[in-house]
Amino acid sequence: MIHTRTCQRCNAPLSPFARADSLYCSGRCRVAAHRVRHAGSSPLPAALRDRARWVRRDAAKRPLTVQGHGASSTNARTWATYDAASASTVGNGIGFVLNGDGVVCLDLDHCITDDGIAPWAATFLASCPATYVEASPSGHGLHVWGTGNVARGRVLAVDGGRLEIYGRGRYLTITGQPFAGAPSQLADLSALIAQVTHH
Repeated sequence: MIHTRTCQRCNAPLSPFARADSLYCSGRCRVAAHRVRHAGSSPLPAALRDRARWVRRDAAKRPLTVQGHGASSTNARTWATYDAASASTVGNGIGFVLNGDGVVCLDLDHCITDDGIAPWAATFLASCPATYVEASPSGHGLHVWGTGNVARGRVLAVDGGRLEIYGRGRYLTITGQPFAGAPSQLADLSALIAQVTHH
């Protein structure tokens, strides 16, 4: 199976004629990504960047080490610092490992369409405290990052949509593309998680 490589900044498909080590679809994306990386102005919260729990990912979203070997969400020896993962040219992008230390991610699946954000997702986000939210690699989902106590992953039906909640033993892709001006901080999502899991 042939997997289409995508731009690390905008997720657009790379040309099939692009060099094997190409990371961006255009000079514009390459320059923009370079400026963000070297200006120290990453939109990612420091609470994520400061943890050495980063991996690379391939086109099928499988985790990789910065050297290109298979990585594991339960093996810390396969993780790296944010700087090392960002500097690596392996694969198609980066991801962050959840290890149960209180950082959590709520994955809103298939909530963005050509018509905008789905009503169920808009309602959910309206009840969410100000926290880091970014678009998923597909451009059709959102990852809501924050803190909380999630003992095990959950998949929930929420007002016609699907919400996945993770806190450990899992890695999630990171695009660095904040949604709707989301802040570069992690808020406590405990009350929100309790509300949706006991609904």
